[in-house]
Amino acid sequence: MSTPAQPTTATDPTAVAAVPSQATDRAASSDDDPTRGRDDWRRIVAVFWVTSMVEGLGVSQVFSFLAPYLHEMGVPDSERVPFVGLFSALVFVVGMPLVPLWGVWADKYSRKVVIVRSCLVEALVFGCVALSREPWQLALSLLLIGFQLGNTGVMLAGIRDVVPRARIGTVIALFGVSGPIGFAVGPVLGGYLTDGLGWSLPAMFWASAGLSVATGALVWFGSREVRPEVIPEGRLLPLAFGALRSVLADPAVRRIFAIYGVAFVANQMSRPYQALIVEHIVGAGPGLLSSIGFVAGTAALVGAVTAPLGGVIGDRIGFRPVLIGALFVGGLSLAAVPLAAAIPVLALAVLVFTACNGIVGAMVFSLLATEVPPERRSQTLNLVYLPLYAAGIIGPTVGGTIAGLTGPSGPFWAAAAVFLAGAVVVALRVRANRAEGVNVRLT
Repeated sequence: MSTPAQPTTATDPTAVAAVPSQATDRAASSDDDPTRGRDDWRRIVAVFWVTSMVEGLGVSQVFSFLAPYLHEMGVPDSERVPFVGLFSALVFVVGMPLVPLWGVWADKYSRKVVIVRSCLVEALVFGCVALSREPWQLALSLLLIGFQLGNTGVMLAGIRDVVPRARIGTVIALFGVSGPIGFAVGPVLGGYLTDGLGWSLPAMFWASAGLSVATGALVWFGSREVRPEVIPEGRLLPLAFGALRSVLADPAVRRIFAIYGVAFVANQMSRPYQALIVEHIVGAGPGLLSSIGFVAGTAALVGAVTAPLGGVIGDRIGFRPVLIGALFVGGLSLAAVPLAAAIPVLALAVLVFTACNGIVGAMVFSLLATEVPPERRSQTLNLVYLPLYAAGIIGPTVGGTIAGLTGPSGPFWAAAAVFLAGAVVVALRVRANRAEGVNVRLT
């Protein structure tokens, strides 16, 4: 295998598909050859995997221990439920409008710089969370997370540009579980550091800040730059909005994004209240933090580790059947969470849901990586987390409203209904396309 030649440029991001270029021809030939990939693709995937995992680790500690952290700040129990939902939504308020800018900036100048920027900003965020002593200080710290967003889509675009086509489903599934594994390891590690070693919650957040700085160094010194096939030219803002219009103009992409948004809404509606379900079972005394770590950590870790099997199966039987199955089983497991009367049962439900949620993400990434034309692939994958950011605002807001009316069980019932509805919609769409004798696309 040889290193790809220098990529070409395009001046209009909304009309890239119409620009004939050697880069596009190379991309097409690369897709025709399923074994072709860049020589260092394994190293790049490994570096990006560790980076995504560490980010998930730190963010999961913020989410998982938000309720007890607010309790330490003196917030009354009656106010913690709406506060948890509100604070979870703040994470995405600032970040969502900036995502198209980071994606275009990465394609135009440097993907590596954008990823390192995210690592350093997340270190700053965790440091500010550790320094927070009042709820308003914590709220401002969470708003800063918006400036660290936008790196996962850039990493996905880079992975798609270097990995052989025949391994896309498996590799993207493996990368897709890096975040969930981080989200699983974070609470386990946090529970051990606090209940086991006697660390304070701020000390735990400082440790996550140090890990984020280390991953920034790993990306900078441990990987080579990955340039897109087509490099945009022009001013940043017009390019960003042009890329957004170009991506969302594709009906297939809109529908895949909608499916991903459904999964994220359900996840964001329910996840902030896992800790309160645990607290309802074990009480607010000693051992609460380690129980939260077990449920949100150990169980979720097992689920995340099994999720790449979905990518392997998807490479063989197709991504859509696996997607439908993951949505259906994930909905049932969410419905089981508020019914759990013991920690092992709760942990099992979280395990199954984590595996299914990871598979949904892997199938969405794989569909976009294989069905979007090469000339728009980088733009699309850069924006792949837009549904997450929108759901990150909608989900906690809706979940907080429901929890305020029904208690912490309500968001899980609503999230289960959203997941199951997504499975039905995708299944009906695929069935209709087959009945019409057309290629099974979500169009």
